[in-house]
Amino acid sequence: MRNALLTAAGLTAGAALALAAPLAANAHVGVTPSDTAAGSYSVLTFAFSHGCDGSPTTALTFDLPEEIESVSPTLHPNWTIEKVADGDRTAQVVYTAITPVEDGYRDTIELSVLLPEDAAGETLAFPVLQSCAEGETNWNQLAEDGGEEPESPAPTIVVTEASGDGHGHGASAEGAGAGHDDDATHDEAASDAAETSSADLVARILGIGGLVVGVVGVVLAIAARRPRSDA
Repeated sequence: MRNALLTAAGLTAGAALALAAPLAANAHVGVTPSDTAAGSYSVLTFAFSHGCDGSPTTALTFDLPEEIESVSPTLHPNWTIEKVADGDRTAQVVYTAITPVEDGYRDTIELSVLLPEDAAGETLAFPVLQSCAEGETNWNQLAEDGGEEPESPAPTIVVTEASGDGHGHGASAEGAGAGHDDDATHDEAASDAAETSSADLVARILGIGGLVVGVVGVVLAIAARRPRSDA
């Protein structure tokens, strides 16, 4: 009985650790770019789903790398926006929550930026200061080459080579959007083709299965009609 209890306790503790690890790993501010090509416009989507040790988020301050010379913050109904200039460029964008975002609720902020034309291969960091009703967390740490992820990692993207025209998806945000529409159409077509192929396969399997069942039924019917020979 004691061994069974110890085993159950061990399994419970293991399950708790397995669940806690992903939750801890998700406790950061992540970024997803719509494009990474040098010289292209990219919409950076920053996402978070936590506060500061449980305290609701009241503001997010984004530091822009010096290589970024153009930024257009996306309007958000729950946030006010302020651009902080450093000379001729915008160095920071501050989003202040009209209603604080409670811990455990996910929200996203989008910034449209022009990636530098000569930055292919470079990693650009976008540190974020997360201010909360109580306390704050500065997501500004960078991992060393080959090192483990720091405790408060800064959101980063890696700039890739420019596309064939040398300007990513065009020389304007509208052009970038048009390029993504083409990509989306291509992806949707590929998805539709895959779904059609899958549906055809299922239909064939069901058809063959029905044919087999039909043949078996005919054989059984013939066997049932045969007169039994007298012993």
